[in-house]
Amino acid sequence: MTEPSDGRRVEIEYCTQCRWLPRAAWLAQELLTTFEAELTELALKPGKGGVFVVRVNDEVVWDRREQGFPEPTAVKRLVRDRVAPGKSLGHSDKPE
Repeated sequence: MTEPSDGRRVEIEYCTQCRWLPRAAWLAQELLTTFEAELTELALKPGKGGVFVVRVNDEVVWDRREQGFPEPTAVKRLVRDRVAPGKSLGHSDKPE
Protein backbone atom coordinates (compact mmCIF):
# COMPACT_ATOMS: atom_id res chain seq x y z
CA MET A 1 0.00 0.00 0.00
CA THR A 2 1.30 3.45 -0.89
CA GLU A 3 1.85 5.83 1.99
CA PRO A 4 0.02 9.17 1.74
CA SER A 5 3.33 10.98 2.32
CA ASP A 6 4.53 10.04 -1.18
CA GLY A 7 2.65 13.05 -2.57
CA ARG A 8 0.80 11.13 -5.26
CA ARG A 9 -2.77 11.45 -3.96
CA VAL A 10 -5.02 14.23 -5.24
CA GLU A 11 -8.27 15.23 -3.59
CA ILE A 12 -10.86 17.60 -5.01
CA GLU A 13 -13.33 18.81 -2.41
CA TYR A 14 -16.43 20.40 -3.92
CA CYS A 15 -19.66 21.94 -2.65
CA THR A 16 -22.68 19.67 -3.05
CA GLN A 17 -25.05 22.54 -2.23
CA CYS A 18 -23.65 24.50 -5.19
CA ARG A 19 -23.86 21.41 -7.42
CA TRP A 20 -20.18 21.59 -8.36
CA LEU A 21 -19.79 17.82 -8.84
CA PRO A 22 -19.67 18.10 -12.67
CA ARG A 23 -16.89 20.71 -12.42
CA ALA A 24 -14.95 18.56 -9.93
CA ALA A 25 -15.42 15.41 -12.03
CA TRP A 26 -14.24 17.21 -15.17
CA LEU A 27 -11.11 18.47 -13.40
CA ALA A 28 -10.52 14.97 -12.01
CA GLN A 29 -10.75 13.54 -15.53
CA GLU A 30 -8.24 16.10 -16.80
CA LEU A 31 -5.79 15.23 -14.02
CA LEU A 32 -6.22 11.47 -14.40
CA THR A 33 -5.67 11.71 -18.14
CA THR A 34 -2.52 13.79 -17.70
CA PHE A 35 -1.06 11.89 -14.74
CA GLU A 36 -2.36 8.36 -15.29
CA ALA A 37 1.00 6.79 -14.43
CA GLU A 38 2.02 9.24 -11.71
CA LEU A 39 -1.02 9.39 -9.42
CA THR A 40 -1.85 6.59 -7.03
CA GLU A 41 -5.26 7.99 -6.14
CA LEU A 42 -7.67 10.77 -7.03
CA ALA A 43 -10.59 11.35 -4.70
CA LEU A 44 -13.72 13.48 -5.01
CA LYS A 45 -14.80 14.69 -1.58
CA PRO A 46 -18.29 16.13 -1.11
CA GLY A 47 -18.35 19.31 0.97
CA LYS A 48 -20.55 22.29 1.78
CA GLY A 49 -20.42 26.05 2.07
CA GLY A 50 -19.07 26.89 -1.38
CA VAL A 51 -15.89 24.84 -1.03
CA PHE A 52 -13.81 23.95 -4.09
CA VAL A 53 -10.32 22.93 -2.98
CA VAL A 54 -7.65 20.85 -4.69
CA ARG A 55 -5.13 19.08 -2.47
CA VAL A 56 -2.04 17.06 -3.27
CA ASN A 57 -1.12 14.81 -0.38
CA ASP A 58 -3.21 16.98 1.99
CA GLU A 59 -1.45 20.18 0.84
CA VAL A 60 -3.89 22.76 -0.51
CA VAL A 61 -2.70 23.75 -3.98
CA TRP A 62 -5.87 25.57 -5.08
CA ASP A 63 -8.68 27.16 -3.08
CA ARG A 64 -11.59 28.77 -4.91
CA ARG A 65 -12.16 31.21 -2.05
CA GLU A 66 -8.70 32.70 -2.53
CA GLN A 67 -8.02 32.12 -6.22
CA GLY A 68 -11.38 31.68 -7.96
CA PHE A 69 -12.18 28.66 -10.08
CA PRO A 70 -9.05 27.13 -11.58
CA GLU A 71 -8.20 26.61 -15.20
CA PRO A 72 -7.16 22.99 -15.71
CA THR A 73 -3.71 23.97 -16.98
CA ALA A 74 -2.97 25.90 -13.77
CA VAL A 75 -3.92 22.92 -11.61
CA LYS A 76 -1.98 20.54 -13.86
CA ARG A 77 1.17 22.62 -13.35
CA LEU A 78 0.71 22.65 -9.58
CA VAL A 79 0.08 18.89 -9.45
CA ARG A 80 2.96 18.17 -11.82
CA ASP A 81 5.36 20.19 -9.66
CA ARG A 82 4.52 17.89 -6.74
CA VAL A 83 4.13 14.45 -8.32
CA ALA A 84 6.26 14.51 -11.49
CA PRO A 85 8.54 17.58 -11.59
CA GLY A 86 10.31 16.54 -14.78
CA LYS A 87 7.14 15.77 -16.76
CA SER A 88 6.36 17.93 -19.76
CA LEU A 89 2.78 19.11 -20.05
CA GLY A 90 3.20 19.86 -23.74
CA HIS A 91 1.16 22.84 -24.89
CA SER A 92 -0.01 23.42 -21.30
CA ASP A 93 3.51 24.36 -20.24
CA LYS A 94 4.34 28.04 -20.26
CA PRO A 95 7.72 29.51 -19.44
CA GLU A 96 7.76 31.04 -15.97
